[in-house]
Amino acid sequence: MSDKTYWVALALTVGIGPKTFANLIDAFGSPREVFHAAHDDLRAIPRVTDEIAIAIRATDFDRIEQELYSLSDEGVAVLTLDDDAYPALLKQIGDAPPVLFVRGAFAESDARAVAIVGTREPTERGAQIAHDLAHGLGARGFTIVSGLARGIDTAAHRGALDAEGRTLAVLGSGIRVIHPRENAAMADEIANGRGAVLSEYHPSAPPSGPNLMARDRITSGLARAVIVVEAAKGSGSLDTAKRASKQKRRVFAVRGGGAGTDELIDAGAFTLDADALDFDALAQEILRENSARDEQPRLL
Repeated sequence: MSDKTYWVALALTVGIGPKTFANLIDAFGSPREVFHAAHDDLRAIPRVTDEIAIAIRATDFDRIEQELYSLSDEGVAVLTLDDDAYPALLKQIGDAPPVLFVRGAFAESDARAVAIVGTREPTERGAQIAHDLAHGLGARGFTIVSGLARGIDTAAHRGALDAEGRTLAVLGSGIRVIHPRENAAMADEIANGRGAVLSEYHPSAPPSGPNLMARDRITSGLARAVIVVEAAKGSGSLDTAKRASKQKRRVFAVRGGGAGTDELIDAGAFTLDADALDFDALAQEILRENSARDEQPRLL
């Protein structure tokens, strides 16, 4: 069996997230060796329960290999942290997904990426701002990252596409399960030469609250900066911003975008005035390298 089969088998084992995966690799050296380990040795690893150890040793590799063949036939690439094509920015975060399922392809230019996120129920002004931000940055060679959700995400992807730029859509479901369904055509457009649609979950996994929250770290991890356009208090977009801050990525918030963006601005996020956008200055700030003296925004 190929090394990739072992990577996918381990990543899809129920109960194993990025941190447990990393603990297992630190202990045994490779996914292949994890599957050769004894039950008691597996149990000695932090976060590995009896149930997880039993699941590892009961892995159906024939089923995993058949899944990989099926994904290949569907045009889905499988990338592991060991692959050169794995996004360099995402690889830098501490809880990077061990495996990504990808429709479309990453490009070197994706190193110039910015995430644009916000509410699923935006005002007309908010949706237009998201579109204009993505269009302006996309036209300047930035890849736009978002979550393919309704509202701000959809407007951001569309702005990048309208600028004939690149965009990355991060799913909180499996790569076969586009959510919401009305964005299936957009997902196809992105995957067919305009960027990539990606997921860390089992290819047939339905969307869920925990999965949608966990994908926030990927959205921010793929980008050099996160822009929150409109958000209420406690929204998922604020979680993306908090993840970005922890990852030492810049956080921007649009003034007048609701209680959530006000909270970010009060906490130190860079402020964007949608009525007087200077795209060249914004691009320069996004690309500015962090230094030891930089104080990252303190997010509440």
